[in-house]
Amino acid sequence: MKAGLVVDGDYIYEEEKHLTVLKTSLFFANDGFTVYDCKGQLVFRIDSYGPDPRDKAEVVLMDAHGRCLLTVRKKRPSLHHRWEGFLGERSEGQKPVFSVRRSSIIGRCGMAVEVFNNPGEEYQIEGNFGQRSCTVFNAAKESVAEIKRKVDASTNVVLGKDVFLLSLKPGFDGAFAMGLVLVLDQINGDDYVVSDEHEMSPTAQD
Repeated sequence: MKAGLVVDGDYIYEEEKHLTVLKTSLFFANDGFTVYDCKGQLVFRIDSYGPDPRDKAEVVLMDAHGRCLLTVRKKRPSLHHRWEGFLGERSEGQKPVFSVRRSSIIGRCGMAVEVFNNPGEEYQIEGNFGQRSCTVFNAAKESVAEIKRKVDASTNVVLGKDVFLLSLKPGFDGAFAMGLVLVLDQINGDDYVVSDEHEMSPTAQD
């Protein structure tokens, strides 16, 4: 499998790509997202996290037409706060294509991403998702994706945390990157941040 391709090759771009991610609820954590390209075209959507709003253990990423691309699910029990990603709509007995976990239980709080079916392909996420400031690094410590605050081009004003940018380097799977965003959002909702300072801390309240 080609490095960088995890979920869907249709979302691998030859040039650097900037996607605008909009949180669809300003009042409750983990309610959903819509994702647009620079032309304002819908790329991804996550309308809800299932019929029971209290059960947020499984999240579905869809394309603009409602086709299920990826399901991310919290693994229980898991001391490392592990999440797993499944292609399409997860079925019983299906094997995951990647997993995300805290680097360790105590003392460090970066996120380690392991890609299955492609030995040696792994990623590290560093930063603070609660502040919309995270970077995804590959095994060679090269930046392949970045989450950052969005700035209004006309006023040069930094927008609220409900709107942010997902920047993709050429060759990196955008659907996979958005799956990582969903996991980070869930972890952030559980009052954790990923930090390159290797400290575990509660998420600051907005």
